[in-house]
Amino acid sequence: MSATAGTARPSALQREGGGRARQQRRAVTRAPWILLAPFLALFALTFIFPIIAAVGSSFTKVTRSGLFGETGVHSGFAGFENYARALGDGSFLASIGRVLLFGVVQVPVMIALCTVLALLLESASAKWPGFFRAAYFMPYGVPGVIATILWSFLYVPGLSPLVDAAKSVGLTVNFLGPDTVLWSIANIVTWSYTGYNMLIIIAQLKSIPSEIYEAARVDGAGPFRVAWTIQLPLIRPALVLTTVFSIIGTLQLFAEAQVLQTVAPAVDSQYTPNLSAYTTAFAYNDYNVAAAQAVLIALAAFILSFTFLRFTNRKSS
Repeated sequence: MSATAGTARPSALQREGGGRARQQRRAVTRAPWILLAPFLALFALTFIFPIIAAVGSSFTKVTRSGLFGETGVHSGFAGFENYARALGDGSFLASIGRVLLFGVVQVPVMIALCTVLALLLESASAKWPGFFRAAYFMPYGVPGVIATILWSFLYVPGLSPLVDAAKSVGLTVNFLGPDTVLWSIANIVTWSYTGYNMLIIIAQLKSIPSEIYEAARVDGAGPFRVAWTIQLPLIRPALVLTTVFSIIGTLQLFAEAQVLQTVAPAVDSQYTPNLSAYTTAFAYNDYNVAAAQAVLIALAAFILSFTFLRFTNRKSS
């Protein structure tokens, strides 16, 4: 009997210990999900569900019965009809072409400018780099609507000191004309986001080991050679990241064009793709076509970003 009891007691303790170990493993497994649950719920509510709703709406057609729709509203599957209507809208296609031209010019100029600023501020001879980093970043803290209003005072004839100064020397400048307003918007975007992209590049520059700079100085490399052969290759991930952000931001251009509508006759209600989708939804009350336009804008941003990443990866390999 004593041998049997002695054998059973350790077995019970082992089962109890094994149960506690399993509970601890379950608690460790559940803990990250419990901590992530608020973020995941908010992410799904504000990001995943709106995307699903927009895609579903883009394949939906709403029909109203009666002269004024008083006898009922019916929703049904529309297939690709909404996409065909969106792509058949010449103004929407023109807005896509306009922002593509905008991006081809503005994005390289901004990336080059923020790269030069980052290299200058991180050079050994830079004075007050902290002050200038804050000064260059400050425009990013100004909302796009406010930034456009501020710049519009420099664009509108009669208010702009730039226009008056040009007139005093016999030049006629129209910042809001049909051929120049797009580049006036590009100037606002460049002013707003150069400092933000500059800080991303500066963060990458600060991660470069100091031993590499010391070795370059021992080899007699000057500042330009250090920048060209060491810094630029090593900050390539930051340059790729800022370029992708800029490509996506180009297709999301909205606030600047909408605000300049009030002072620039050349900017119509469908000047950019986002503004076109906004007008289709809230001016024409055609939410399903607007959803199709939004999905097309997202697909264009994805395709352009993916193509750029594939091109840069292939070039580096």
